[in-house]
Formats: sequence, C-alpha cells, structure tokens
Amino acid sequence: MKVDSNAHEDARLIDLVSDTVTLPTDEMMEAMQIADVGDDVLEEDPTINQLESLAAEMMGKEAALFVPSGTMGNLVAIMTHCQKGQEVIVERTSHIYDCEVEKVVIFNRH
Repeated sequence: MKVDSNAHEDARLIDLVSDTVTLPTDEMMEAMQIADVGDDVLEEDPTINQLESLAAEMMGKEAALFVPSGTMGNLVAIMTHCQKGQEVIVERTSHIYDCEVEKVVIFNRH
C-alpha cells in the first residue's frame, strides 16, 4: 500500500494499478480469513452480496456486479455496449488495446 506523506495521517491511498503489485495489508488478510463466504454464482456469498449492494447504493443504481479483475470488467463493459461483430474504438495507448484486444476478439466472434 502506498501512503501519501502529504495526506492527513488517517487518509491512506491504495495503489490499485495491478493485483500483481499491490500486496494486501495485515488487516486485509484478516478480513479475508474471517469473511463469510458462499457460492456467488448462486447468490449465496454474503460478502459479495453486501459488496454489490453497497456499490449500487454508493452509485445510486438499482444493482451492481462484482467482477474479480479489471480485464473481466473491461470485457463486461464492451459486451454491454457492443453487439457481436461491431467495432470497438479505443486509443492506441489504452490498456484494452495493449493488453486485452485478443480477449475482445475471442469473445466477440460471430
């Protein structure tokens, strides 16, 4: 976790650039170990259900969907806005172009 030394001592910033470089704090590890869990596909995971409800409430939306990775989130967004066979226009330096274009192609075949 990166902490901004100029910020108030209680305000901590978390670097979410990648799950491969951000290590969980001791508090995060403890929360994972004691979390109530279940099958989220069957909507039986109370922690995921609570997280989705909180996110929906914070965003003023009817519902929210937890996705475990940025790649999955990007694919869900593209597939929500585009039909199979349609083009996706992104900047050449975008993360989708650099790292995920092959996934978009695979999931967007006719």
